[in-house]
Amino acid sequence: MTRLRILAGALMLPVTLAGCGLQPLYSGGSTGAVAGALGQVEIAPIEGKAGWLMATALRDRMPSNGSAPLYRVDIRLDDQISGLGVRRDDSVSRERRVLRARYQLVRIGDGSVLLDATAGSDAGIDVVRSEYATIAAENTALERLSAIVADQIVARIALYARRTPASRAVIDPPATSPTP
Repeated sequence: MTRLRILAGALMLPVTLAGCGLQPLYSGGSTGAVAGALGQVEIAPIEGKAGWLMATALRDRMPSNGSAPLYRVDIRLDDQISGLGVRRDDSVSRERRVLRARYQLVRIGDGSVLLDATAGSDAGIDVVRSEYATIAAENTALERLSAIVADQIVARIALYARRTPASRAVIDPPATSPTP
């Protein structure tokens, strides 16, 4: 009897979700409005190693669609490492690396800021006796954090493109017929 109820609930779930208006963010695939919007965003240069990693991660997630970009993302990063744990000999045993990004989505045509937000994440790093291993762990944490924060930025821009009628009008301008 319990299995029957679970099966019935699982079968009813798609029906109830369709009724509430839930739609996939990337509906339409690579030709959808959101994918089109993400393809029209250029990444402004970002300073430092963290900036290079962030820009690369964003370009991987928002490949250009070949047309002239309509939007630009300006990003300022704050990358900090702080010691947390202390051993008996007063050396640090654990570090916390925090990567925060303040970003703005700017319409290139008029310079207006369409979205102003922050994203961030942190990672714990074990500090070992080998300096090389610690530096490698710090670099790995930075790479991982850059990917996480890039995912947050792309998701927020995608939500903006999905929810804002004005952005869809700019992203998908109406087709104009040629004048005779």
